[in-house]
Amino acid sequence: MIRTALQTVTPEPVPAEVAPRDEHIAPAPRVSVQAFCETVETAAAIQSAGEDRRLGKAHVKIQMGGITAAIEAYRGSPTPNVIMLEADGHGDSILTGLDALAEFCDAGTRVVVVGRTNDVVLYRELVRRGVSDYMISPVGTIDVVRSICGLFSAPDAKPVGRVIAVVGAKGGVGASTISHNIAWAVAKDAPDAAVDFVKYLLSDEVQKGFAERDMGLPTNPAAGGSIKDPALSGLLKVRDEAPYVQLYFDTAFGQSVGGAMNDEIALMFAGKASPQDIVDATQQAADAEK
Repeated sequence: MIRTALQTVTPEPVPAEVAPRDEHIAPAPRVSVQAFCETVETAAAIQSAGEDRRLGKAHVKIQMGGITAAIEAYRGSPTPNVIMLEADGHGDSILTGLDALAEFCDAGTRVVVVGRTNDVVLYRELVRRGVSDYMISPVGTIDVVRSICGLFSAPDAKPVGRVIAVVGAKGGVGASTISHNIAWAVAKDAPDAAVDFVKYLLSDEVQKGFAERDMGLPTNPAAGGSIKDPALSGLLKVRDEAPYVQLYFDTAFGQSVGGAMNDEIALMFAGKASPQDIVDATQQAADAEK
């Protein structure tokens, strides 16, 4: 429904707003949100909303230019889960812009419009065109959070994904192998949003942040120079120069030998085995396979 934001617009940064105590806003799932704004005030509100815990799983991207910029952006690119558009014009210009955008909008993409016109006729035309929500500016942080989260918490909202869990009773039983093959099978028909998310994870920005925090070895070669831990730097050099890399030692050994090794490692962490016991158990399992 049409809502008028009651908050007063303030310069950047927009302070965090608190929803009324009796209002529960369910968190949004892992979705991509791209906003095209006309004013810095709306951009600031969306930026602040992106930092709200209820949008913690969402990837929010903001750029200026309104509907015109959105049309240019999606001429040759897939659209995200949610597009937020700020429109300074009147009803006819908003509808004309949306009609042009509709030619490039993927099925399943939700569109939220932020406008200055409080008009029931305009709202009905927006709904008829498939717009999910219309907010009257100025909007505040909580208005944006409520709008985005509401798109996915409604009883009739379609799910945006599912989780497949593979549980291994112990090491070496093949859980990783099954998981990898399921991921490969699912990736065959992955939606554009999933592909975009993988590209985001492998981007220079994310990979450099991963390396700077010493969280492990980055996959993107451009991030190699961002590692600070000398030990990880040494490992990176060995990995990059190696002709072959095996990610999991137990996988390389196979189920029987790898399982024996993992069992002894668990006993060592429990204080019931030594490093030599791990070597001995692994060797015994290997000898039994001969």
